[in-house]
Amino acid sequence: MGTLFVVAQVGLVLYMFLVGMELEIGLIRHRVRSAVAVSIAGIAAPFVLGGLLAAVFGHRFDLFAPEVSSAEGMLFMGAAMSITAFPMLARIIRERGLAGSSLGTLALAAGAIDDASAWAILAIVLASLNATASTALLAIGGGSVFAALILTVGRRALAPLGNRVEREGGLSSTTLAGVVAFVMLCGWFTDIIGIYAVFGAFLAGVAMPRGRLAAELTTKLEPLTAHVLLPLFFVYSGLNTRIGLLDQWSLWLVAGAIVLAAVLGKGLACAAAARLTGETTADALAVGSLMNARGLMELIILNIGLEAGVITPTLFTIMVVMAIATTLMASPLFVLSQYHRWWVRAGDAPLATALLAHQPVETSPPARAPAS
Repeated sequence: MGTLFVVAQVGLVLYMFLVGMELEIGLIRHRVRSAVAVSIAGIAAPFVLGGLLAAVFGHRFDLFAPEVSSAEGMLFMGAAMSITAFPMLARIIRERGLAGSSLGTLALAAGAIDDASAWAILAIVLASLNATASTALLAIGGGSVFAALILTVGRRALAPLGNRVEREGGLSSTTLAGVVAFVMLCGWFTDIIGIYAVFGAFLAGVAMPRGRLAAELTTKLEPLTAHVLLPLFFVYSGLNTRIGLLDQWSLWLVAGAIVLAAVLGKGLACAAAARLTGETTADALAVGSLMNARGLMELIILNIGLEAGVITPTLFTIMVVMAIATTLMASPLFVLSQYHRWWVRAGDAPLATALLAHQPVETSPPARAPAS
C-alpha cells in the first residue's frame, strides 16, 4: 500500500497538471452568466444537502473521525458532494465534437468554476484541521499567494517557453524534463504548506502556455499517466474500499440517501439553473447530466480525506459507491438528452444499439402522404 500510494501520487500530480492545461479561462468569459448560474447551483445545492446528511448521519454511524467536529464534517461532506468530474466532462465534450459549441462552452466553463470552488472549500477544511492557527494561515494564505503568483507572474515567465517550442517546431527532451521538474516543484510546495500536491500541479497546468507546447506535453505525458501511473491510484482506492463494512441495512439506506442527494443536488439543480438562464430543455438536461458525474475527482478528494483522518473507511466506501453510480449514469443520460431529436423509423438500426455505440441515429422523419 505504501509503494502504491507513492507511485499513485506521482500519477495524480501529472494527471492534475494535464487537467489544468485543458482549462480554458476564455470559455468562462464567453458564457459567464449561464456558467456562473449553473456553477452556483451545482455548488450550493449539493453542499447544503451534503452538510445536512453529515449533520444527521455523521457521528451516529461513525462516518467521521472522533476528533472531527460536526462543522468540519459538514464542510468536507459538502465539498465532496459538490465536485464534478471535469476531465470526464471535457472528454465527452471533445468526443462529441462540441468543444466550440454553445453547449460545450457552457458545460466546460461551469465545470471549471465548480471544481475550483470545491477545491477551495476542501483546502479550507484541511487547513482547519491543523493544530494551530499559524499552520491554517500558512495553508490558506500561502495557497492564495501561490495561486496569484503562478497565474500572473508565473504565466508571463512561462510564455517564452511556449514561443521557443513554436520556433523549434517541437518539444525537446530538455524542455520536457524542465516542465516535469517545475510541476513536481509546484506540487511539493503546496504539499509542504498543507493543501496537497494536486493543487500545485493543477495550477501549474493552468499557467502553462497553450498551443504547441501544451499539445506536445499532453501527447508525451498522457500515455504514461493514463495507462500506467493513474490506474495504480484506482488500485489504491479499490484496496481502501471495504464493501464488507456496509453490513447493515441502515448503512445501505444512508448510501441510498447520499446517492439520491447527489443526483438531486447536482444534476437537477444544474439543469434547472441552465434552463432558467435561457438554455433549451435538451441542453439544460445535458449540462445537468455532465455536471452530475463525480469520477476520479471524487476519488481524489475521498483519498485525501481518508489520509488526513477526516472520514472513516465506512464513509469512504459509501462515497465511492456514490461516485461510481453518478459516473456511470453521466454518459447515457447525456446521450438520451440529445437523441430525442432524431426520428427512428421501423427498419432502422435499433435505437438502443445506436445509443450504446454512441453514434447518431441517421434517420429522417417519415415521408408524408401526398395531399389528395
